[in-house]
Amino acid sequence: MVVLSDRLNKVLDDLKMVDGVESAAIATRDGLLIASNTYPGTHPETFAAMSATILGAAEAATGHLENGSVNRIIIESDDCRMIVTSSGQKSLLVVMTAVNSGLGLILVELAKDASIIDDLLK
Repeated sequence: MVVLSDRLNKVLDDLKMVDGVESAAIATRDGLLIASNTYPGTHPETFAAMSATILGAAEAATGHLENGSVNRIIIESDDCRMIVTSSGQKSLLVVMTAVNSGLGLILVELAKDASIIDDLLK
């Protein structure tokens, strides 16, 4: 029998196989860590909590401005990118990527995996 946590970890493992993806995590909308596959030195619980805060703030801003719903947030720094996307009403999916990685395939995989996570957590 395949356990839910195993299925979620498989999604993250597959996502980390995408060129440029360095870390990935699934969190609840209030920032509790569900599953993670992060590089050493990362604090997955903090990663999850901050991602939820960022997504919540963006959703509040766009809701207040009546500009539609947030699809994803991309934060670029000198060394990496952080992409936060909703994976349904209960969770979010976040990845850290290399700053020079191509976004096309990563965004396609994120959308596919967010849908899978949403289905698994229903």
